[in-house]
Amino acid sequence: MEKEHPSVKEMWEKFCKTSELSNEEKYTSWPFGGNEKSANELVELVIQGGKRATASLYDIYGYIKESLPKVGDYSVITDWEGKARCIIRTTSVEIVPFKEVSEEFARKEGEGDLSLSYWREVHREFFKVDLEETSGEKFKEDMLVVCEEFEVLFK
Repeated sequence: MEKEHPSVKEMWEKFCKTSELSNEEKYTSWPFGGNEKSANELVELVIQGGKRATASLYDIYGYIKESLPKVGDYSVITDWEGKARCIIRTTSVEIVPFKEVSEEFARKEGEGDLSLSYWREVHREFFKVDLEETSGEKFKEDMLVVCEEFEVLFK
């Protein structure tokens, strides 16, 4: 397991001091995207207010032995290097087949031209790579997608 960047704990402690939370509250830390360019662009979209949702393949959670997100979860979002940039809280989690992800959800992801066709094109490619790297499985349009919405609590 990679060592957490010191800025993550620092940001979490600052956030807890300004909120009613104990710094013993559980949180995760991670970057968006699968590469440096994507991760850094996506965290900027979150900070600027354009990105309020994210999607991942349901099956990936089993392959990497990670829990599914749930409403109320806290995450410290980092850049690609692991430096803390903001804290979010999950407000909604819905699991739907890829081919049934809505235009509204695609807009909330805040990427590209905000269209569902753009969302599908970009996420189809991302999910194909994710599957190849974790399981070798092939992507299918009916695979389940975890559609997570969030609010930014701290920058």
